[in-house]
Amino acid sequence: MSRWRAPQAASTAIITGEGHRKLKTEFDHLWREVRPGVVQALSAAAAEGDRSENAEYIYRKKQLGEIDRRVRYLTKRLQSLKIADQKPTDLQAIYFGAWFCIEDDDGNKQRLRIVGPDETDAALGWISIDSPLARAMLKKHVDDAFDVTLPDGDVRLQVRALHYADGADQAGEGLR
Repeated sequence: MSRWRAPQAASTAIITGEGHRKLKTEFDHLWREVRPGVVQALSAAAAEGDRSENAEYIYRKKQLGEIDRRVRYLTKRLQSLKIADQKPTDLQAIYFGAWFCIEDDDGNKQRLRIVGPDETDAALGWISIDSPLARAMLKKHVDDAFDVTLPDGDVRLQVRALHYADGADQAGEGLR
């Protein structure tokens, strides 16, 4: 009996200019700096003789496989991504790249930004365009109230502030 799993939905192929630069930098670092060192260490370990009991060889082989897997992923992903570096025409509504502040019925405020799935970071408040919250937020304006179904249940939220960063404002400091 096999363990069949339903295929995951394809993530949206959109990214901010900053996110694209980070992925490209990661690719370049892995390909030009990390991988050559691992290949050299692997060949040195292979030259030591019996590979079946050579822990260094086994470790380096596994490490090289992980690097190559990430490089392959980044190569394909970078080719398919569309960089969204233009601000939307309606700066009063929430779209991709927007910083916004939401408040729930209990008065809890949260600063978030809608970004591509490759650059999400909960610590920074960056949520994926594919998330239920981001989908519910699209086209909302300041003071709009709406309901959204989250993993914790249904929540009523209200948009309190909206801002589009122009590169210098990376932390959404324009929102208060």
